[in-house]
Amino acid sequence: MNWKKFKIYVRLYWIRFLVITILAELAISLVFVVAVGVRTWNQTESYLRETQLAMIPLQLYLQVIMALIFGVTYTFMWYWLFMKQGAQSFTQTKKKALSGDDIGIRWTDVIGMDEAKQEALELVNLIRDRAEVQKIGGRILRGILMMGPPGCGKTYLAKAMATEANMPFISMSGSEFVEMFVGVGAGRIRSLFSRARLMAEMHGGCIIFIDEIDAVGAQRSVDRGFGGQTEANTTVNQLLVEMDGLKEKDTNVVVIGATNAPENFLDRALLRPGRFDRKIYVDKPNLEDREKLFAYYLKKVKYDQNDVKIDRLARITVGDSPADVSNIVREAALLAVRHKKQFIGMKEIDDARERIALGIKRRIKLREEEKWQIAYHEAGHAIVTYLLVPSQDVFKITITPRGHTGGVTWTPEREEIFIHDQRHYLGQIKSSLGAYAAEKLKYGFTTGGVNQDFEVALWYAHHMVWSWGMGKSGLLGNFDALPSNYISSEVKTQLDRDVQDILRSCLQEITELLKKEGPLLDRLAKDLVAKQELNYDEIEAIFKEFGKTRPAA
Repeated sequence: MNWKKFKIYVRLYWIRFLVITILAELAISLVFVVAVGVRTWNQTESYLRETQLAMIPLQLYLQVIMALIFGVTYTFMWYWLFMKQGAQSFTQTKKKALSGDDIGIRWTDVIGMDEAKQEALELVNLIRDRAEVQKIGGRILRGILMMGPPGCGKTYLAKAMATEANMPFISMSGSEFVEMFVGVGAGRIRSLFSRARLMAEMHGGCIIFIDEIDAVGAQRSVDRGFGGQTEANTTVNQLLVEMDGLKEKDTNVVVIGATNAPENFLDRALLRPGRFDRKIYVDKPNLEDREKLFAYYLKKVKYDQNDVKIDRLARITVGDSPADVSNIVREAALLAVRHKKQFIGMKEIDDARERIALGIKRRIKLREEEKWQIAYHEAGHAIVTYLLVPSQDVFKITITPRGHTGGVTWTPEREEIFIHDQRHYLGQIKSSLGAYAAEKLKYGFTTGGVNQDFEVALWYAHHMVWSWGMGKSGLLGNFDALPSNYISSEVKTQLDRDVQDILRSCLQEITELLKKEGPLLDRLAKDLVAKQELNYDEIEAIFKEFGKTRPAA
């Protein structure tokens, strides 16, 4: 270790050096005192030894008195120091820097995000070749922002970048900077960057990773009281200053932020050039990526290669994130152990998917009337989805209570759809209202089970009209983006009429469909009451029996 690194170590860990030095001196002094005391004791006369033994109780009494006095004084001093200077301890971050080797996530471990991985590798090369960038007059990267849905591997990719760059890695969550005391967040930002600059001096660079950066980097606004917004604004301001590098020395400190929130949720000053210079979008994996993910995670467990088909797994898990894939394999392994099997089979994986997507079965004894109500409710969902929503499969229908629902119709996507159009949104509304129409048609009244269905249908209809210009009246514009007082009451009334028009027209269409398919509705409900659950093959057989085929996607 050279002299420069030793000085930095002393600056980082001076308290440890001080404590070790004091303890060593105390230990040496204690050994010396004991040695001298033993020698003196052995050289004294017998009557002096008896006199000293007689004085021991008095000495112990005096020592107890002195210990009490010292304890009270010591406590008072620490209390005074805490009240006067202790608030500074709130601003210190205790996060330790990990080396690239300690993180242990290699580039080959990053699966299912080839485009993001390629972009990240280019950024790693820029971070490592800082001298080459500066040689031609370029500026080093200050910040990288990762965006995408949760569970897609943003944190995983950031750790792999630190390993590949072979630099110290300090990880924090945005919520760790947020406190009720004004100035604490800013102090923690200063402490974090101070530690990162020291590590950069020692190792040639340092990576700071702030997960859920939207918690600390949200847009600044005027304080509405109690100092909460002032604290948030101060923290953002300090982060902006630190990322500008307005310090005595330019060091190779790179900030990687990750968020699930929309980009416009962050303060615009954070997104300008010179701060978060690059953006990496980490999306959900496509078909090929899911195949790689299943192959990667299945290698870590014992599975029946003749039964488990990875290509089929990739096709039936449209929309699943890398975290979802990992969770399916992990849950399947637990089910295999529970069933006392040596290998994971396709049944365990299907049961794991079902358990994760639908929830655990609840032991609730339903009345016969309730079974029929739930059966018609789910049959309405299934028929409308099967005949009017070609992008989704009717994978399973159950009237067994799961989670907070009395029954479930499982309709996963058949393929990835990047751009959703008006037909897709109308299909979601029709599928949601199918249960309401079936209950109304069969009983003349509906149950409280349509609550969540209405919530989904109303969400799509509202955004079709208010945000996407798909209303019957032809009103155009994203009205949700405007303050409420910018929109006249007449326009609001018309927009609400358009929302109800979409809902009513969809309800009318599916009601006519279910009237026409009354025998099919009764058959599905009857089989559900008898069997409790219908799987994919049984559902397909019933529809084919009635001469129904799915429309082309």
